[in-house]
Amino acid sequence: MRSERFDFQNGRGETLSGRLERPDGTPAAYALFAHCFTCAKTSLAAVRISRALATLGVATLRFDFAGLGDSEGEFGRAGFSGDVADVAAAAAAMAAAGYPPRLLIGHSLGGAAVLAAAQDVPDARAVAVIGAPSDPRHVLGHLGAQLAEVDRLGQASVTLGGRPFTVPKSFVDDVRMQSLRDRIAGLGRALLVLHSPIDDTVSVENATGIFLAARHPKSFISLDTADHLLTRTEDAEYAARVIAAWASRYVAAAAGAAPHPAGAPGEVCVAETGAGRYQVEVRADGQSFLADEPVEVGGLGSGPSPFELVAAGLGACTAMTARMYADRKNWPLEGVRVSVRHDSRPGETPPSVFERHIAFDGGALSPEQVARLFEIADRCPVHRTLEGGSKIETGPLEAPISPAQAPAAEHFCEMETACQDEGG
Repeated sequence: MRSERFDFQNGRGETLSGRLERPDGTPAAYALFAHCFTCAKTSLAAVRISRALATLGVATLRFDFAGLGDSEGEFGRAGFSGDVADVAAAAAAMAAAGYPPRLLIGHSLGGAAVLAAAQDVPDARAVAVIGAPSDPRHVLGHLGAQLAEVDRLGQASVTLGGRPFTVPKSFVDDVRMQSLRDRIAGLGRALLVLHSPIDDTVSVENATGIFLAARHPKSFISLDTADHLLTRTEDAEYAARVIAAWASRYVAAAAGAAPHPAGAPGEVCVAETGAGRYQVEVRADGQSFLADEPVEVGGLGSGPSPFELVAAGLGACTAMTARMYADRKNWPLEGVRVSVRHDSRPGETPPSVFERHIAFDGGALSPEQVARLFEIADRCPVHRTLEGGSKIETGPLEAPISPAQAPAAEHFCEMETACQDEGG
């Protein structure tokens, strides 16, 4: 991952300061991050989420709003409308540089800003907001008794986040005129709302207001025990992983990917996303995820490799078969852990080897029961398939697998057969 300076001008001729966090390989997509009220691009949430997204293959620009951090301008002079215009200017600068932002992310009041600006960012296909107010006027509650002073004197000195700010009346007047509901209803982009139920700065009821005003596709993720500023590293990294996984289906499609084939029950469908050289989207039984090659061989490293997927199938089938057998026998098996690694060994027969290590958790299991579970592991259907070999029939995609050919029920029956022994 590398960080680059990315400065640009807003519509008022002010130079705004930004940092573009890039992954080591070719980015899977570009994102724009808007920080919280009176924060800066150096806030913990802005830095950690942007960098975490970069490690996941999403290059992310974080920037200072006018009058904050290293950006020119006077804080609050252009009001909330100025922040919205700054988001649009940042997106336009990215697009002009060849980095069109498909994903907009906003934290707190920055979330309200990206919701308001999204319709002015033609490249955006997805919007994620974290701890965002459903109404920008929410921020006026943090001015306390100074709000009356602003109305009376035209400005007031306010301490926010431990730092002094001069809040002009133009900011207050502009915020009072804002309404996000229509903007959210007409968003026209996929929306993800992330909020902590214990947020004491912007209550979770604001998330409800945003979610109800939005149209589908929309999703909500609870950040559980996180605070408003996401000061714990694990909370920021979790938010980044969720955003990246959720947005992958929208930003990949926007990047020019071919339509994904529709699969019959039991059919796994794979299509290139258009991001990087090898990245593909895998869909199975209504679920989707990315597969890729490592960075060192030209991929983005954004998902498991093909052999890792095969190893995952072996590990999953091993655990499921052992669980089915133990439950049938009423054995005290508390958990199964499987580690699988693929290795190529030229000169050996066969040259492809899967190294599998299994742990059967449960202190009450007898040595005989553990030994039997190892035997059952060797009977799992995927194990038998890999050892026995399979026939592969290839044809055009226009002839999909029919539901009658779907292997799901057959696979379950094979697992049951593997679990049977002389005792039934």
